[in-house]
Amino acid sequence: MTQDFEIHKKDDDREGLNWARIAGITMAIAVHAAALLLLLAPMAPPAQDQQEEEVTFVNIIKPPRPSPVPPPPEEPPIVVDEPSPVDVAAPPPSPPSPPAAVADIGSSVDPSSKRLNPPKYPPTEARQGVGGTVVLVITLDGQGNVLNVEVEKSSRNRNLDRAAMEAARKWKFNPEMRNGVGVQSRVRVPVDFVPPT
Repeated sequence: MTQDFEIHKKDDDREGLNWARIAGITMAIAVHAAALLLLLAPMAPPAQDQQEEEVTFVNIIKPPRPSPVPPPPEEPPIVVDEPSPVDVAAPPPSPPSPPAAVADIGSSVDPSSKRLNPPKYPPTEARQGVGGTVVLVITLDGQGNVLNVEVEKSSRNRNLDRAAMEAARKWKFNPEMRNGVGVQSRVRVPVDFVPPT
């Protein structure tokens, strides 16, 4: 059993191309292409107002050298037959007194150095409220450099004694002076540890 279908042709097909539809599609494509080109175009940054820098030129002018002034002409000596009372010989001046002896100065710790490098309070002793005073004897050379640090009187806490000795090695000292020359010396320095409250 076969069946034949009839082919119906529309009237639109006879006319050929639909020019209104082609113009609409072309217009839509053109609008989209222009929008795409606008998105891809680089944006120029807004122009910034550039102000001219003020430049000041300084010319340094050297002062002119003063011309040497010739010495005044010498007047001829005046010859007098009789001596005046001023010309009578005066007693010679007394010799200058000898320079004063330079005072001997003992060695000492520089307070600002001690203040800038305080001993570090051991944390365990700080928490437990342990305090005390350590008396150190520090041996210095002629320039005030630390040669040796000893504990003369302990605080009865080994950690406090160690902290005081470590800090003293960092301090600056004024050396002992004898006749204007620095000499090796020893200085006694107390270090107090006050527990924080």
